[in-house]
Amino acid sequence: MGLSVGIVGLPNVGKSTIFNALTREQNAESANYPFCTIEPNKAVVPVPDPRLNKLAKLAGSKKTLPATVDFVDIAGLVKGASQGEGLGNKFLTNIRETDALLQVIRCFDDENIVHVDGSVDPIRDIEVIETELIIADFQMMENRAARVKKLARTDKAVAATLPTFEKLLDHLGSGKMAVDFEDQDTEMGKVIFKESQFLTNKKVIYCCNVDEDGLLEDNDYVKAIKGYAAGRGADVVKICAKMEEDLNGMSDEERDEFLEEYGVKESGLDQIIHTGYHTLGLVSYLTQGPMETRAWTIHQGDTAPKAAGVIHSDFERGFIRAQVMAFDDFIEKGGEAGCREAGLLRTEGKEYIVKDGDVIEFLFNV
Repeated sequence: MGLSVGIVGLPNVGKSTIFNALTREQNAESANYPFCTIEPNKAVVPVPDPRLNKLAKLAGSKKTLPATVDFVDIAGLVKGASQGEGLGNKFLTNIRETDALLQVIRCFDDENIVHVDGSVDPIRDIEVIETELIIADFQMMENRAARVKKLARTDKAVAATLPTFEKLLDHLGSGKMAVDFEDQDTEMGKVIFKESQFLTNKKVIYCCNVDEDGLLEDNDYVKAIKGYAAGRGADVVKICAKMEEDLNGMSDEERDEFLEEYGVKESGLDQIIHTGYHTLGLVSYLTQGPMETRAWTIHQGDTAPKAAGVIHSDFERGFIRAQVMAFDDFIEKGGEAGCREAGLLRTEGKEYIVKDGDVIEFLFNV
């Protein structure tokens, strides 16, 4: 499994600039006018993990394979997109399968940069986007309604979901998010939510696009967003899209020096990925050997067989045991042999909860 993030926001708030910066490629056209992006832009981005190179060096691996994040940047939404305003919401299907949404909000004043609504107002902008997402979910469910009602006449399982289905339709129709639906954890609610990819049931990360001054200290726009996000239990990242764009083409050393000058500890990419992992409760474990050293993404709390299944379903099905070393022990003892001699190579069974940074070898039989 990997992390996938859909980038949403109003037109001309810096989405495509941030996409270009995150992927270190000029894949998405960006310009100072609305609706510059008219097709979805997609990119697979390696997850920065300094542990991999250290592990690979000790293991003598021929190559390293980091975990990855899929980013999807779609055309900007505007108020009335569901009725066809702007470019409409036809691109929303491209982000229904993503794990989380990164909502980019402009948080700086600049009279030379056009705002689609004529002024900078982050909370208004957030509400516009979230209203359009709710409407998109409502329209999806409304389109399914006739089919569900028809099937309910002859299918008892479908008929059992009908009251909850109609209640959810009313919930969305009243302007409320799917995530706030009170019956989603009931038996029928779980059935409906499993079959649906609600945009408003996804985890959201609010991305404050600030100017260079805004990096040093939160401006009033950022403070307002942090207050709003806290009310929704959502995470916030603050980046300067223009500065991130300037980082493209720099070596790692040059990037570190550049970020240090601005008092920034992490690049925008690192912030968004780390926040995404936190938001979705993800961790990485590591495998190593002469051929490759690799990072694998799993959910926090996954057992050893479940983690093994990320490599291959046969690993989970035929799981016998896992040989586990902590990353710090592996480095300190100079590799697997040193861990074995020090008694730091553990044998774990089916109930073991895999931890972030575990170095694991799975034994299985099918």
